[in-house]
Amino acid sequence: MSDDSPRVRIHTEDHVTLIGLSRPDKMNAFDLRMLSELAGALTAYEDDDEARCAVLYAEGDNFTAGLDLAEVGPAVAGGASLFPEGSVDPLGLHGRVRKKPLITAVRGWCLTIGIELMLAADVNVAAEGTRFGQIEINRGIFPFGGATLRLHQRAGWHNAMRWLLTGDKFDAAEAFRIGLVQEVVPAGSEKVTATGIAKTVASRAPLGVRATLESARLTLDKGPEAARDALLGQARELMGSDDAREGMMSFVERRDAKFTGK
Repeated sequence: MSDDSPRVRIHTEDHVTLIGLSRPDKMNAFDLRMLSELAGALTAYEDDDEARCAVLYAEGDNFTAGLDLAEVGPAVAGGASLFPEGSVDPLGLHGRVRKKPLITAVRGWCLTIGIELMLAADVNVAAEGTRFGQIEINRGIFPFGGATLRLHQRAGWHNAMRWLLTGDKFDAAEAFRIGLVQEVVPAGSEKVTATGIAKTVASRAPLGVRATLESARLTLDKGPEAARDALLGQARELMGSDDAREGMMSFVERRDAKFTGK
C-alpha cells in the first residue's frame, strides 16, 4: 500500500456511515496523518444531514496497535495539537464534541488509543480472540487519551486499575465482563453486528437519539443534577417536533415510523 493512500476511509449509505481505519500494513498504528484523517471523517459524519449513526471498524487483521509513538510522541511532548482545529475530537477530550452516535467493531489487537476510542464511543462490539491492552505504563508514559478519565467509569475503579497500572493485556471475555464491550461475536462478524446495531439506531428518531446522548453525557460531565434540570426543557422541545408527531401517529396506526429528523 502506498504511503499516500488514505489512512481512513468513509462511506455513507442508508443513513449509516462506515469509517474504516486503513493502515493495515502498520497494524493500523496511528501516525499524525491518520489521527487527522479520523478527525476529518468524524467531522464529515457529524455534518452530513443524511448520516444518523456511524460504525468505526478496521481493515486488516487488527483494530489498531496503538499510537505510532516515534512520530506522535515528539509532537505531544512539543505541545502540538493532534487534531485539526474545529474538527470533531475522536477521543472526546478537547475541541468539538460529537453529537451523533458511534459504534465500534474491533478485532485482533486493540491497544492504547484503540481502547480510548472505544471509551469515547457509545456501543462496542468485539470479535472473539480480540486482545486488549492499555500498555503505556510499560513505555514509561501513561494513557493520555482519556482512559484514566473513563475506564473506571465503565469498568469500576478496581478493574480499571488492574489493567491501567500493570499494562497487562486482556481478552474479549474480560472486556465484556468489565463492560468495555457490550457484545462478543465470532471473528469476522463484528462489523456486520455493529452495522446491524447502527441501522437500528438510524431507524429511530434522530432528535430523540441526540437528546438521549446529550442527557447521558451531561450526567457524566456535570452530574445528575445538571441533567435532571435539563430534562423538562429537552422533553418540551422534542414534543413539538415533527418526529414526535410521526412517532405518535405510527403507534396509533400500527405502522413503522418514518422519521425525518425535524
